[in-house]
Amino acid sequence: MNSDQEKQALRQAMRTRRAGNPASPKAQADLIGSLASIVLSNPHMKKIGCVWPLPGEADLRPLCALLAEAGRTVLLPETTPKGQPLIFRHWRPEGTMLEGRFGTMHPDGEVDRPDTLLVPLLAFDRSGNRLGYGGGYYDRTLAGLRCRSIGFAFAWQEVAQVPLGAYDQPLDWIVTEKEILAGQAGKGGAE
Repeated sequence: MNSDQEKQALRQAMRTRRAGNPASPKAQADLIGSLASIVLSNPHMKKIGCVWPLPGEADLRPLCALLAEAGRTVLLPETTPKGQPLIFRHWRPEGTMLEGRFGTMHPDGEVDRPDTLLVPLLAFDRSGNRLGYGGGYYDRTLAGLRCRSIGFAFAWQEVAQVPLGAYDQPLDWIVTEKEILAGQAGKGGAE
């Protein structure tokens, strides 16, 4: 089995696993608390690329509100045409949200560039590798932005090893409801 086939099989397994593992309110709150801790304790993290949740994903909307209240700029992605990196728009609690591609939502705000990007995933390993949904949006975006990257997941999404492709971008950190892991990029002393 090649890397693409391994990824596809793992994606299917993780989607099935996710359907049977809805996040408890405590796990959700603990994940938000850990993400808030790493972001708010780092003064260099000023413009945070968050995400609006898709069904089954961790819901970062409370984190968006908390970060905005703390004076951080919250940016949400607009899903671009296939093959393009994401673009990020300013989000404000009172702002209008627009429907995007693939059931996503993005704000009707000005475009900006995050210095830190919170990255959704289906699976991760202890080396800071992630398995995404297969569109390559976050890998293209991370390659272009070269910003800090924080994957967020629940602990049950950990696997022994994520199959890697040529364009996969490692994460600086992975944050779960139970721990904060430094990925390969994060071990180099990211600010």
